[in-house]
Amino acid sequence: MQQSLRLGTFKGIPIGIHSTWLIAFGLITVSLVYYYSQQYPHWSVGTNVTIGVLTSVLFFISVIGHELAHSLVALAKGIPVRSITLFVFGGISQISREAATAAAEFQIAIVGPLSSLVIGGLFWFLSAVAGNVNQPLAEAFRWLAWINVLLALFNLIPGFPLDGGRVLRSILWWRKGDFNSATRTAANIGKLISYGFIFLGIWEVFQGFLINGLWIAFIGWFLLNAAQANVAQLTLRDALAGIVAANLMSRECPTVPPYISLTDFVHDYLLRTGRRCYVVTEGSRVFGLITPREVSAVPRTEWHTTSVAAAMTPFEKLKWVRPDESAINVMEKMNAENINQLPVIEDGRLLGIISRETLLNQIQLYMTLYEQREV
Repeated sequence: MQQSLRLGTFKGIPIGIHSTWLIAFGLITVSLVYYYSQQYPHWSVGTNVTIGVLTSVLFFISVIGHELAHSLVALAKGIPVRSITLFVFGGISQISREAATAAAEFQIAIVGPLSSLVIGGLFWFLSAVAGNVNQPLAEAFRWLAWINVLLALFNLIPGFPLDGGRVLRSILWWRKGDFNSATRTAANIGKLISYGFIFLGIWEVFQGFLINGLWIAFIGWFLLNAAQANVAQLTLRDALAGIVAANLMSRECPTVPPYISLTDFVHDYLLRTGRRCYVVTEGSRVFGLITPREVSAVPRTEWHTTSVAAAMTPFEKLKWVRPDESAINVMEKMNAENINQLPVIEDGRLLGIISRETLLNQIQLYMTLYEQREV
């Protein structure tokens, strides 16, 4: 997710917080401070605030633990994990691809709720230990025990993309042997559950519970969008099945010499031709690739003294694909690296370039043909 602050890494997995997390943290902290002040009026204001903040922080650490459980099992199954991010609705593990088998999908999905139950049990034990020593701390641990159990139960709701929906998909996938059919069924159930949350939230608003109602409705809206996005991604995979990088690449790779200045490159190449990607070559030697992204990284006042060779991405640092890689892999690599062009390389030779624009045009074409076949 964009706009995230990196907290650190665990097992090579970057962990961060999205800017929207501050909303959730603030709301939960304020709610906890109010709850403690009502339940324990003899506590001081300082105690209420301190325990409220501590409880909120420990809750989000619990959420990270939930997501780490998903991520570590995914890594054990050979699936790379891009990041874990806390945001307004909780946490999300950005796992790079779908599981290869129904069993792996089941294990990755179920371990999250199970970890929350274990964390809940741990906090329940800590509340018992702290009960005779520190009442505020014991109450914080007790709340954390209950909320982690509720988090586990909520995630087990069989609506995709919740963990329960992924568990349901894995079971349907195992029974039917059809990943696409299982995903569509789980996503449709997820949509129904999402609408249920939205209507429940609206009902709560009309009952006078404005904050609770809006929160429930927004959760439903988020789940609905996530379910729809998964169906769209599945349709895209269907439409691009059988298409490889060689089908998408352009063999006409415009070139530019390495020694000219960025000023000359911008005016004589980029603006004059409208092409966005150039291979930096001299004779038969390929040095690298340069696009508007590399140019914009150099202050404009330095363009006339900076050569193309100094600004380019060197050949050995290029992200690239093989000609036989699937179109889905090409798209995922572009998205993961946040780049707009990918060289196609085989045996150290540059065969062509795939641009995001070309990829999107091809996707639109194949999507149109795919949808027509379904009519």
